[in-house]
Amino acid sequence: MTTAQARQDLAVQPTPLALLLLGREADTRSERGVECPGDLPSPSDPDLVARARAAKEKLGEKVFVLGHHYQRDEVIQFADVTGDSFKLARDAAARPGAEYIVFCGVHFMAESADILTGDEQKVVLPDLAAGCSMADMATAEQVAECWDVLTDAGIAERVVPVSYMNSSADIKAFTGKHGGTICTSSNAERALNWAFEQGEQVLFLPDQHLGRNTAVRDLGLSLEDCVLYNPHKPNGGLTAEELRNAKMILWRGHCSVHGRFSLDSVNDVRERVPGVNVLVHPECKHEVVSAADYVGSTEYIIKMLEEAPSGSKWAIGTELNLVQRLANRFAADGKEIVFLDKTVCFCSTMNRIDLPHLVWTLESLAEGKEINRIQVEKETADFAQLALERMLALP
Repeated sequence: MTTAQARQDLAVQPTPLALLLLGREADTRSERGVECPGDLPSPSDPDLVARARAAKEKLGEKVFVLGHHYQRDEVIQFADVTGDSFKLARDAAARPGAEYIVFCGVHFMAESADILTGDEQKVVLPDLAAGCSMADMATAEQVAECWDVLTDAGIAERVVPVSYMNSSADIKAFTGKHGGTICTSSNAERALNWAFEQGEQVLFLPDQHLGRNTAVRDLGLSLEDCVLYNPHKPNGGLTAEELRNAKMILWRGHCSVHGRFSLDSVNDVRERVPGVNVLVHPECKHEVVSAADYVGSTEYIIKMLEEAPSGSKWAIGTELNLVQRLANRFAADGKEIVFLDKTVCFCSTMNRIDLPHLVWTLESLAEGKEINRIQVEKETADFAQLALERMLALP
């Protein structure tokens, strides 16, 4: 029997997800898998850097390029500003004279920039397939169904939604519509304190780890005060009593990068690098955060390393592009910086924004061709902005 016959007998067929990942199909319900129209420059083109510079110079002040910390160096070099997602969106809003905002990040970040910038400004994402696995783990339909479950349990009136910045515009709009707020990894504690002043329980979307870590480490709640809502199970896999007794209702979502770090990673690096300081992002699992020496947002991580003494050793639990950039930056200061895990872990969707996509984007805009514009529908944008404004007003 031939291999082909065996496959036929077993009725093995590529799944829709496999075809999507292979780039042979498109997901019509999302931007992932959408191919950019037109031809991208070859990644081996030695003139890519010069072409990007020329197109950016031609555009002048008409374009403002934002670069997220997790972007590769070849892209970051063309960013006018770098930072985390919310900082970049605010930076874009502070540049009303820029006609084009080129966001070198992922889809939800470009949505936030579109919400916060003027109507006349156009937010562009160099590759529409640059999504976020965490943001994709909570859809508008799933969250609406969850709210129905909370209503049936008789607790919706006392539940305040708090959504992480790493969520779609639809989820931010849901949060704004239901009296909640957005948070970042820097202000999650303040957001939760505010929420508990408004109600008795919190629905935290979509990152379970940030919600759990903030509730337990910063607010002093217990792990038993937290329940995990699984959108793929009836009623979230929880009883009405479990929902009523919980203080924190955590959405079953996570970051595919930070979720890879384990307690073994921490124990192993302490053996390999004596005297190392373990510094991790709060999107890591609770056991990793509990075993770390320091925990904080991307900006916190950068600040800690800036202030660290010469000769200190650090193992960083966050995206590899950033860790490598920081290791190179501080090597001359005598600071040893290593990746927390032995396994290489880039953010695969963030890395879809590469130099060929950026060149294609800048050259298209310079030629007057508007491409890959991200636009959030007005009602969605209005409610999402309401949630963002509540965050900005946090004490």
